[in-house]
Formats: sequence, C-alpha cells, structure tokens
Amino acid sequence: MIPLSAYGRPHRITSRIVGKIQSSANEPWPRRLRMAQTWDEIEDLEGFDGILCADPVDSERLERAGVPVVHGLSVSHLAEGDVVSIDPRGHVRTLYRRASTYNALFATDRCNSLCLMCSQPPRDVDDNWRVQEMLDTIALIDPTTAELGISGGEPTLLKDGLLQVVSACKERLPNTSLHVLSNGRLFRYGSFAKRFAAIQHHDLMIGIPVYSDLEDRHDHVVQAKGAFEETLIGLHNLGRYGVPVEIRVVLHSFTYERLPQLAEFVYRNLTFASHVTFMGLEMMGYAVGNLESLWIDPWEYRGELETATLFLAERGMNVSVYNHQLCTIPESIWPYARKSISDWKNEYLPQCDGCKVQARCGGFFSSAISRKVSQHIHPFVEDDRR
Repeated sequence: MIPLSAYGRPHRITSRIVGKIQSSANEPWPRRLRMAQTWDEIEDLEGFDGILCADPVDSERLERAGVPVVHGLSVSHLAEGDVVSIDPRGHVRTLYRRASTYNALFATDRCNSLCLMCSQPPRDVDDNWRVQEMLDTIALIDPTTAELGISGGEPTLLKDGLLQVVSACKERLPNTSLHVLSNGRLFRYGSFAKRFAAIQHHDLMIGIPVYSDLEDRHDHVVQAKGAFEETLIGLHNLGRYGVPVEIRVVLHSFTYERLPQLAEFVYRNLTFASHVTFMGLEMMGYAVGNLESLWIDPWEYRGELETATLFLAERGMNVSVYNHQLCTIPESIWPYARKSISDWKNEYLPQCDGCKVQARCGGFFSSAISRKVSQHIHPFVEDDRR
C-alpha cells in the first residue's frame, strides 16, 4: 500500500500550502516545492516556494532558507510532478500523483446519506475550503493527465463550488476525462442538473449508485428514506440534459439476491446510462463495523452476477465488473472484469503467486487482506485460451 500522507517538522508554515514538486526552479509552474533527502543536495533555493527534506535540518539552515520547510519527513512515496498540500502541523498530503492513473480530488467529508458500507464515513464539518484546494490542485496538474476523479463525501453538497471545480477542469485540463462520484440525490433539482450540464465538459461521467429495484431495499442500504425516488429523479434529470451517467452497484448481502431484477430495471428505466458497474465491497469505514451483516463470499453470488452482467451486455449496454478476482467469477464474464482498484491500495495474496492471469485480475483492496477474502482464491496455472 502506497502512503498518501506523512508528517514532518514544520518551519515558517502559517497556513495551508498547495505546491508541485519540481527539481528545477525554471519549470513554468507556480508554487514550486523542492524535495531532497539531505539539505546538501539543494544547491540553490532561489525560485522555490518551499522545501521538503527527508533528513532533519539544523535551525541555522532553516532560518537562512527564507521559505517554508518541512524536514524529518518520509519522501520515498513522492516524485517529480506530484502535487501536495502542507499544513502548519507539518502534515504533507498527496493530492495528485503524476505517475498514477487513479487520481481523484477529495471534495468534502459531508454527505446526505449514511450508506451501510461507506468506505469514507461522513463528518458534519464546514469544509468549503476544499473548493479552493481543488482549484489550486487543478492549476498544477499535468495537462496530459488522462483521467481525474472527484469524490467525497457527497460532492454536490458544495453546490456552486462543485460547478466551479468542474468548469476549472474543463478549462485547465482539456484532454482529461472527469469522473464524479455522487449519490445523485441533489440532481432531483432540475435547475442544478441543468446548470451542471451547461458547463459542457468535453468528457465527463457521473457515477451514481442504485442498489436495488426495490425502493425500501435501496433506502435501507443508504440509510435515507426517500433516497431511491430522489436518486431516480436525479438520474432522469441528468439524462434529460445530456449528462453521461454510470450506474454503480456495490455487491454485498443486501444487494446480490436481486441483481438480475435490478439489471432488468436498469435496462427498462435507465437505458440512457452510459455504463453499469457491479462492484466488490471495499472494507473500510462503516463497512468494517457492518462487515458481519454485509459480507458474502463473491463465489456465492457468482450466478446472480453472471445473469445480470450478461443480461445487460446482450442488450447492448456497457457493463463492467469491478474489484473482483477472476477465480471467484464465471469465465463467461471475464471479458467484463476490470482492474479497477487504485494502485496505491491494490494487493494480491501469496496464493496468487504463479497465477497465469494475475496481470488481468482485479486483485484485492489492501483493507480486505487482513479481514475477509473469498474461500475460493486459487491460481490459474495455465492461460491457454484466454
């Protein structure tokens, strides 16, 4: 698992700083940060707006630096072109990793749902400051970045702030696809959906969960009465205004039984959806406390997953299976399985060693390794026809 944050000793940091790691002050980027293992590696501080140094630095050198410094800091996970935030406590958070294809902007801790398996439990805090942090980050992201996500919490709670961020992505990153994760409930307001559509982002998708074809089952999973109706209205408003949507279904004990019926519901009522994904459970946040009631071995629902996946595929809908190991699902749906777990939290088990299809397999969330995994994990020793 790759760390996305580290603590060091701060010097001259009075407010949050967002900057880009650069080895040269001649690069055409604002807020340049120099990173080094030792202070002796830094020949010239001119042109840099801050320093990240792995080794401790003596007070005399810190005073001469004249710029914010975090020292005594682990920097092994950082690289040229990464974007980080630094706060007065010496907390350095990675906001963007240039070498990764799994970058996402974190919009807010707040949410208007309380999903039983939420991997990022919401907090009722005023974090509108994150809008400016996202805008500062977007200004520093390499414009050749292929894709970028926006997640939370519930990003739509930022309202105008989210529209501002999406507009900035359109203007600053004209070649980057944008994937926004939302529960879709606030798009029930047609005016908000219309304003979102009016941005006319060149390559955008909004991923919205629908957990059942039954209202009470969906509402139970998200722990919000009326959420099913609000979500469907939101989806139809987005479809009405031409915003591409993805239907996301997390698979666990409350959702797997009616997967075939849900697939038919989606086909008949949400045919405009650009993508449908069936997703394995991430064991973080609320999912940990609710694991005994949520957990079902993927092997046990492979039949329902196969039926639902092939039903949609055979009717021309774009469907994928995320976060699953190939040895736990029928080979008939292997063509729809994707390597979807972010690189910084993706691992494999020792029994996966030697598997001939591991390069194609989704692997495991790091959080699952010490908790629960399927009892049917095994290596494929031959890959003759696949």
